[in-house]
Amino acid sequence: MTDACASLVEEGDPDRFAATMAAPAAVRWKLWPLYAANLEIARAPWAASEPMVAEMRLQWWIDTITDLAAGFDRPGHPVTECLAPMLQGDPTLAPLLAEIAEARRWDCWRDPFEDREAFEAYLDQTSGNLIWAAALTLGAPSSCEGPVRDFAWGAGLAAYLRAAPELEARGRFPFADGRPETLRALATEGRARIARAKAAAIPRIARPALWSGATADAVLKRAEHDPCRIADGRLNLSPLARKWALLNRAMTGRF
Repeated sequence: MTDACASLVEEGDPDRFAATMAAPAAVRWKLWPLYAANLEIARAPWAASEPMVAEMRLQWWIDTITDLAAGFDRPGHPVTECLAPMLQGDPTLAPLLAEIAEARRWDCWRDPFEDREAFEAYLDQTSGNLIWAAALTLGAPSSCEGPVRDFAWGAGLAAYLRAAPELEARGRFPFADGRPETLRALATEGRARIARAKAAAIPRIARPALWSGATADAVLKRAEHDPCRIADGRLNLSPLARKWALLNRAMTGRF
C-alpha cells in the first residue's frame, strides 16, 4: 500500500516525490502516506464545479481522518489504509491533517482572501501543517515547531506564487492586493522566515521533511527581484537547478 501512495505522489506532486526520493530509503515509507493524503485533500476542491459538493469532499476527508485516529478502519483506499496506523500511533497527526482540509475550503470558492492575515493563516495551515507533520513523523522534537513552520511558510509561499497564474486561469483571485510592492514584500518576508529557520537547530533526522522546499528561497528571490514574474509564470527554476538543490541536500544533510 505504501508503494501505491508513492505512485500517487509521483504522478500528482512530482516536486515532493523527488524530495522524498532524495531522503534516506529507511524514512521514505513514513512520508508517502502523509504526502499522498495531502495530495488527495488538495485535489478535492477542484474535483467538482459546485463549491458545496467540493466542500463535501473535504468534509469526507475530515471525517475519515477523525475516524482513522479513533481506531476505525476505512479499507479499500491505499491512502487511508496507510494512514490508519500512523494516526493511531501518533495523536498529534490527525488534527494537523484535518486542519489542512479545513483550510482548503478556501479553494472551493472564488472569493479572495479577506486580508493578509487570512492568507498567512492559509499558508501556515496547509504548508505549515504538512511539513510539521512530516517533521514530527521523522522524529523532530516539539521545540522545533517554530523554525519548521517558518521554513514551511516560505516554502508554501513560493509554491503558491508559482501556482498563481493557474489559479487565475481557474477563476480564482490569488491575492487581495496584487500590487508589485505588496508581492515583493511577501517574497521578502518568505525569505526572512526561511533564513530564520536555517539559523535554528533542526535535527538532521527531521530535515528531509523540509527538502520539498529546497528551491523555495531561489523562487522567492526571483519574485522579490521582479514581482512581474509571478503573473508571467516565470518563477520556475530549470530542472537541472532543482535536481542540484536536492542533490546538495542529500549530500550535506542541510535544508
